[in-house]
Amino acid sequence: MIKHFKQLATAMACLTVMAVTPSQAQDVKVGALYPFSGGLALLGDESFRGVEMAVEERNTSGGINGKKITLLKADAVDANQAVGEARRLTSVENVSAIFGSYASGVSSAATQVTELAGVPYFELGAVADTITGRGFKYLFRSNATAKSFADRSIESIVKVIAPNLKIDPKALKIAIIYEDGPYGTLVGGFQKEEAKRLGLNVVETQAYSAKSVDLSSLVLRLKGSGADVVLQTSCQNDTLLFFRQAASAGFKPKAVIGAGGGYSLQETAQALGTSIEGIFNVDFPQVTMKEDGAPGLKNFVAAYQKRYGIQPRSGHSLVNYVGAKAFLDVMVEAKSTDKDKIRSAVLSYKKPVGSSAAGWGFQFGENGQNQLASSNLMQWQGGKLLTVFPESVATAKPIAAK
Repeated sequence: MIKHFKQLATAMACLTVMAVTPSQAQDVKVGALYPFSGGLALLGDESFRGVEMAVEERNTSGGINGKKITLLKADAVDANQAVGEARRLTSVENVSAIFGSYASGVSSAATQVTELAGVPYFELGAVADTITGRGFKYLFRSNATAKSFADRSIESIVKVIAPNLKIDPKALKIAIIYEDGPYGTLVGGFQKEEAKRLGLNVVETQAYSAKSVDLSSLVLRLKGSGADVVLQTSCQNDTLLFFRQAASAGFKPKAVIGAGGGYSLQETAQALGTSIEGIFNVDFPQVTMKEDGAPGLKNFVAAYQKRYGIQPRSGHSLVNYVGAKAFLDVMVEAKSTDKDKIRSAVLSYKKPVGSSAAGWGFQFGENGQNQLASSNLMQWQGGKLLTVFPESVATAKPIAAK
């Protein structure tokens, strides 16, 4: 009887091992929630490529504690789709975390779902300051915010544009225009606040729909204001529309400064041709900056070209890659997919400025915001978006617009 009991116990132990081992070998599923269709598809896809590269790189080096990472794509072109796809990823696919989102409206909606579900959400590109201002516990953002973009654009007027034009910054007439979504409204609002704080002369502010098919009345209004500098926060289609209708109306300000969006895409430069020469853009770090403070930048560009057959289309892939790498490191260090252990690992994760391929460092506040991310000023020169400010990462001197 005792012998039979021992045999049974041994058999049960073997069955237990057999039952546990496949479970332990299961992949770690993570979501990638971006706009893959519609008007934001180009930038959504470019952002996703950075995550895809980071996951593939991590899998070649052992995945997350020996488990392969499976990346599940989710297309979210607006808040409604973001909610639906976040629910699918968390309740049907049972992902351990979600990466996103490029668009602030998408991020704001999706993260409400993931917070309630207790699933960590790693934001790599949406800039609205309000995203990390809601007291969420399992939302973490690696990238710079709308206020960073706004402050850098106003700083650029004072320290780059005005000196190049040999004009007192306060003598310049500034117009601020922006798409009326969360992204544009926040950047435009912060620009107005910072310009007022510095005593600059803002002669026009105007919001418009990014879906507009006619901006001619806005262009004529700007022309009538005598604006010297135009700050535009836009997506791609409205960027193209603005430049084409400005050219038709004969409106040519001394300087135009974009705030990411369509201003950073190679497709925009190809569509506008020589019209984009000399146009400025405040955005995430681009691949055309000094590598001294961005170790791994050349390797990223080489890997991107090998993977996709072209140069990076904008800096969105770079910053999503850098952010995803950091959060995958965090998941490894947490040694668990438990949400509280991941939060603890995020808050403990610290890297100095100049330690990543984007030049960023990492230090997260209690609200989940990376406090060591920043934006740069670039300018289109000879068909390339070159970094011109700050000087520590600049690869070119600013030139006058043609």
